[in-house]
Amino acid sequence: MAKLYFRYGAMNSGKSTALLQAAYNYEERGQRVVVAKPRIDTKGASQILSRLGVGRQVDFLFDADDDVRFQFRAYARGDQPDTLVPHLAAPPVACFLIDEAQFCTPAQVDQLLKIAVVDEVPVLAYGIRTDFQTRAFPGAQRLLEIAHSLEELKTICRCGRKAMFNGRKLGDQFVFAGDQVAIDGVNVTYESLCGACYLKESGGVFLPEHPA
Repeated sequence: MAKLYFRYGAMNSGKSTALLQAAYNYEERGQRVVVAKPRIDTKGASQILSRLGVGRQVDFLFDADDDVRFQFRAYARGDQPDTLVPHLAAPPVACFLIDEAQFCTPAQVDQLLKIAVVDEVPVLAYGIRTDFQTRAFPGAQRLLEIAHSLEELKTICRCGRKAMFNGRKLGDQFVFAGDQVAIDGVNVTYESLCGACYLKESGGVFLPEHPA
C-alpha cells in the first residue's frame, strides 16, 4: 500500500529544496512524478522555488474548493487541460508531490489520503505546521492526524538553537497580529525562531537558560 507522508519544518528549513530533490530522484530513474501546490501560494506564481536558486514549474495549481484527487487523476491520465481529452500515452505516476501543503483544506488532505491508499500512488506533502501565532494551519493539523509518516525537516534559529516557530516581520519589526495567511515576500517576511527567541520577540517570559 502506498502512503501519505507529511514532511514539515519551520520556515527556511529546506522543504521546497527537499521536494525538488525527491522529484529529481524519481525522474533520474525514469519514473514520472506530478507536482502541485495551492494557488494561494503566490510566491513564484506557478513555480516551486528553492532558496538555493533551483526552481520547477508545477503540473497544476488548485484552489480551496477544488477536488485535488479529481485533478490529480485527470492529470495522471494525461488529459488535456480544459478539454479532458485522454492522452493514452501517459505513463503511470510514481509519486505525487505537494508543496505548501499547510494551505490545503482538511477535505483536500483526505483526498490526498485516498490518492495514496485507493489509487496506490505515494503522496509526499511538504509544509509548515503552525502560523506566526503558533496556531496550526487546518491542512497541517489534518496531515498530522492522518499521514502514515511524519518527518521533521530541521533548521536553526539565529541563536543557534533548533528553530520551531515562524516569526512574521514587517520591515525589521516582528508582528503578532494579522491574518493567518500572508505570503512571504508580499509585504512581509518570516524568520525561523526557537521557543526562547519567539517568546522574547513577542514579549513573553524568557526561558531561564536563555540569555537576554
